[in-house]
Amino acid sequence: MTLADVADAVGVSPSTVSRVLTSSRPVAPEIATRVREAATRLGYSGNGIARALRRRRTDTVGMVVPSILNPFFTSLVDGLERTLHDEGKQLLLCDSRQDPDVEAEHLRALVERHVDGVVVSPCDDVASIPAVARTAAAVPLVQLDRRVEVDGTDWVGLDDHRALGMLLEHLRDRGARVVAFVTSEMTNSSTVDRARGFRENAALLGLQVAPDGIVLGEFSVASGEAAVRTLFARPQRPDAIVCADDLIAIGALRACHDLGLRVPEEVQVTGIDDIEFATYVSPTLTTLAQPTARMAAEALRLLGLRAAISDGSAHAIEATRLAFSPRLVERESTRSLP
Repeated sequence: MTLADVADAVGVSPSTVSRVLTSSRPVAPEIATRVREAATRLGYSGNGIARALRRRRTDTVGMVVPSILNPFFTSLVDGLERTLHDEGKQLLLCDSRQDPDVEAEHLRALVERHVDGVVVSPCDDVASIPAVARTAAAVPLVQLDRRVEVDGTDWVGLDDHRALGMLLEHLRDRGARVVAFVTSEMTNSSTVDRARGFRENAALLGLQVAPDGIVLGEFSVASGEAAVRTLFARPQRPDAIVCADDLIAIGALRACHDLGLRVPEEVQVTGIDDIEFATYVSPTLTTLAQPTARMAAEALRLLGLRAAISDGSAHAIEATRLAFSPRLVERESTRSLP
């Protein structure tokens, strides 16, 4: 079924059908309705590849995240997809599975598919740099949440230093004196920035860090559970545990329950991200909510600014960095103020 077949069925020119189906120029409403009805009835779908070549735009954006299984990244994907859908565009989603080689394969494939731009959350501070740099040289690219040092790439994410300061101040005001931090291995910017924020804010607020009180693992429930068992097998125990994300915190709460530790009376626990499960654990989790919808919208806005530059110099523009502050969500895993 061709454009000409639709035109013959309606009794208009092929150019009129093209204007209706591509919304390139206004057409009388009655004719536009007849064209769309005929196209649907005849099963005409158009040639998207040819149309993209003519317009030099595919109306698709690629996205690569470290793990689609992590609810936080799911929320970022949802925010990006909703915004794109409202603009009549599509999202091509890839999961790097925390593997820089897989990440590089996905980025190369997205460029080969002629996406209009790429949003990426790099999985490794060092190993991700070459693939991100190659991609940024080929298409507009914005880094979201995590980042690597590549010239000419914008970044949108959380103000991690501020985030850790909010959590530690909250705990100090509720009687915490000895704190511990449970996080992932220091392989990406998010883990590095949060660990630095924990150490610096603990010192600033006069909080003591428990001996060997920074425990490394991964962003998972099992890792949080194992970390708490390690911390409470030592003589000097923390009275508050700051977790680098909610999955770790949920594991920490489970371990506290199994060890007979009362939360928040004996130990307070906090997370980051405010995933949906934070309200379903017992006790419910005090955490930080990230403005994921705003972050996704800003990433696409910056991507659009670079895509609008058609002379190939977009990569030479000074990079923009937007760090958002989170919102503290107080629940039952920390104490109430007297």
